[in-house]
Amino acid sequence: MSAVLASVSKRRAGHRTARAVQAAQVLRGDADALDTAHRIARLLADGAALRDRDRILPAQELDVVSGAGLWAMNVPRVHGGAGVSYVTVAQVFAILSAADASIGQIQQNHNSAVFWLSTVGTAAQKEFFLGEILRGCRFGNANVDAAGKQGAQPTVIARTARGHVLSGEKVYATGALFAHYVTVIGQNEAGDKTVAIIPAGTPGLTIEDDWNSFGQRTTASGRVRLDRVELPELCVLPIHRAYSEQAMGAVSQLSHVGIDLGIAQAALDDTVRFLRSGASITQPEGALRAVTDPLVISQVGEIQVRLHAAAAMTQRAGLAVDAAVAVPDKARRAAASLAVAEAKWLTSEVALFASSKLFELCGTRSAQHPHAFDRHWRNARVHTLHDPVRHKLTVVGDALLNGVAPEGAGAL
Repeated sequence: MSAVLASVSKRRAGHRTARAVQAAQVLRGDADALDTAHRIARLLADGAALRDRDRILPAQELDVVSGAGLWAMNVPRVHGGAGVSYVTVAQVFAILSAADASIGQIQQNHNSAVFWLSTVGTAAQKEFFLGEILRGCRFGNANVDAAGKQGAQPTVIARTARGHVLSGEKVYATGALFAHYVTVIGQNEAGDKTVAIIPAGTPGLTIEDDWNSFGQRTTASGRVRLDRVELPELCVLPIHRAYSEQAMGAVSQLSHVGIDLGIAQAALDDTVRFLRSGASITQPEGALRAVTDPLVISQVGEIQVRLHAAAAMTQRAGLAVDAAVAVPDKARRAAASLAVAEAKWLTSEVALFASSKLFELCGTRSAQHPHAFDRHWRNARVHTLHDPVRHKLTVVGDALLNGVAPEGAGAL
């Protein structure tokens, strides 16, 4: 090896994570990704209720998911990945979230990081970080600035003579505790949206597991503290271009659509199993068994129809995102944002509806602790608070009535 190559190798080794990496398989394409997701989901479902009840963080389960190659599914083929469609990405999130909604959500920001790197990363960043993802590394987020402090300002990722430096405090840091790399969204001195990619173990990076929500309990979406973290040029990315030039917002939100869809499916599956078991609601004297009661049958049918409609809208949104990724002009980016916004509104509604109807249809016995059915509603209620769904309807209506194309914001 030449002196120059040895120098480059040494520098990049210094940018690698200090966290052990579970070697990952490489998926062959969309069908392989879906088959793998179904196989892994069966493993995740076993123990999901216990993990939720006792808040057992899914470290080993995440190794299984990323080791199966699912965290690299949207790495482009040109860079050695499966390059699956975003229709498939949404389906994979739904499949995993039906098994364990927390595990489904932990991956969401990672997929966004893959998209940033693939679209606006330099050749060196693509080679290094996409290579890290292919070998099994996971990215977690530290994107939301802590609120409530006097004079709190967005995190500034400042240039120095040796690279970049940043300090600050972030909340809702989903995936950071399990990550090999933590992405921190801030801004450069010019005010442009920028991301810093921090390897686990970097001095000044502290991750706190102070997440105490009643839903999505094992996402460990706690707090990240940054104390003059120093990074080289390789670890800083101008992601404002991913929002202004690419379908970044739609890509990000599509994962959330899949998560809600999966929660709704899990609630309906448990409703059907419970009703079929006979351990269902006590009927009025002389009435039919619940499973043969036309009113119960009708409402189960309604959930199914709503779920199928949400799944169809999710597929429609995925197709729109695929079109915008292939040709990211303004019209296709706007169409993708609108399609995802419509799907997100519908999947949010069906997740809450199905997880609430479960108890109405199945009765008092279904509320007992051993069944842990309450986790579906808790997960739906917390996850659907991720961003204000009501504003999505406003954006859709404004586009229809006034021809106002949506901006490429992350919440759309």
